[in-house]
Amino acid sequence: MAKRSFIRGTGSYLPERVLTNEELSTMVETTDAWIQERTGIKKRHVAADGELTSDIAVQAATRALQAAGMQASEIDLIVLATTTPDQTFPATATAVQAKLGTGPGAAFDVQAVCSGFLFALATADSLMKQGLFHKALVIGAETFTRIIDWSDRGTCVLFGDGGGAVVLECIDWDGPDDAGVITHHIRTDGTKSDLLYVDGGVSSTGTIGHVRMEGNRVFKHAVTNISAAIEAVLTETGLTSADIDWFVPHQANKRILDGVAKKMSIPEEKVVVTVSEHANTSAASIPLALDHVVRSGRAKPGDLILSEAMGGGFSWGASLFRL
Repeated sequence: MAKRSFIRGTGSYLPERVLTNEELSTMVETTDAWIQERTGIKKRHVAADGELTSDIAVQAATRALQAAGMQASEIDLIVLATTTPDQTFPATATAVQAKLGTGPGAAFDVQAVCSGFLFALATADSLMKQGLFHKALVIGAETFTRIIDWSDRGTCVLFGDGGGAVVLECIDWDGPDDAGVITHHIRTDGTKSDLLYVDGGVSSTGTIGHVRMEGNRVFKHAVTNISAAIEAVLTETGLTSADIDWFVPHQANKRILDGVAKKMSIPEEKVVVTVSEHANTSAASIPLALDHVVRSGRAKPGDLILSEAMGGGFSWGASLFRL
């Protein structure tokens, strides 16, 4: 009998402050039409002064616990994906652990930028299948607007703040192989780090820095690498894109979403798109979109979910799981 992880609940949170395209056009040379045509984004949320990444993570995690019908004290593992930690150290997950009052266990961060949630999910799933932990919070949370250069039209229109979370429970399982969290495919290519990065850091400049991106090259590699990751998880499981009930991709840019869905022959009605409402929230975007499709009642227990992401580093990946 093998161990298998199951998603028991989802949750998400967006800061109250909304920054529309129209308001952004008063800050930088752009227009609502230009942004929507190239990205599909209408607005983004911005964390309030004093609102930390850990605060956003706690809000999302609390809602996921409520959905799962669990208490924080039952959780023995927190894996938090973020690019915008509260402090250099300790890990922001430790702040979440303290604020939630979870049970004794481990709490740490994962840094893979926009691919972070999938890397965190794969990490938590693997540790739980080894029997090290039993109930976990996997969180993606960002205050990404704090590393944005608001004079750079090529990046400032793309990003926003937010958080999403899932509760995982690992149990002994002798049922079908395509239940719960099924498989992952995660990769990086450090030789392409210059395509999407932040021009600052503790050991390099001693500053936080700002996001820098070569948009056209990122788009090209994103569609190619994401499609390859999806093909890898489908080949491993013997499933096809026709078996997928919902495609929940990283909400980077609607053009990328459309390009991947078209290349993988995934019908538009199966693609969950929330980027218009919160822009690219980096590691938070997949759990935000997942919570949206679950709470809307569209995704049902037993539905097969395919997720993918691409981020700085250059990182990418895909995961398959059933609700």
